[in-house]
Amino acid sequence: MAEIKDPENTLVMETTQGKVVIQMLPQVAPGHVERIKELAREGAYDGVVFHRVIADFMAQTGDVKFGKKGSASFNPSRAGMGGSDKPDLKAEFSATPHVRGTCSMARSQMPNSANSQFFICFTDAPWLNKQYSVWGQVIEGMDNVDKIKKGEPVQDPDSIISVKVAADIA
Repeated sequence: MAEIKDPENTLVMETTQGKVVIQMLPQVAPGHVERIKELAREGAYDGVVFHRVIADFMAQTGDVKFGKKGSASFNPSRAGMGGSDKPDLKAEFSATPHVRGTCSMARSQMPNSANSQFFICFTDAPWLNKQYSVWGQVIEGMDNVDKIKKGEPVQDPDSIISVKVAADIA
């Protein structure tokens, strides 16, 4: 496993394709990092599908309302339309570039609409720079991200099995 220098700001995400370790960037997007950690600690991301996965671009997940396999509200046709029961976040746009492995918040046309959904870039995506809140970088398991089934919508989508803050793992 990659060396974890800051366990409180590192996520360990188990997916149906394998483990992905993400170094969170609280110095870049403190509010977004806090939200991700809060939802991870609540288990809100566990079972959530990757509902929008575009080859050579990104894999999107995090719809804790409609995208959670096995929940009463799971709706594959609506996955990607929801968030969490928490208020939307104020944008934290930065000069941190969207490169391969960047984790950034999804949002609507409104800059201050990010909530729980996020995406991981497969490749560099400079057109997203300064328009989406970057909150993390994959430091291990990008090969597993690459294996996530593609589609809009994805047929029989891959999902997050669990997300944990590294500091909470015994």
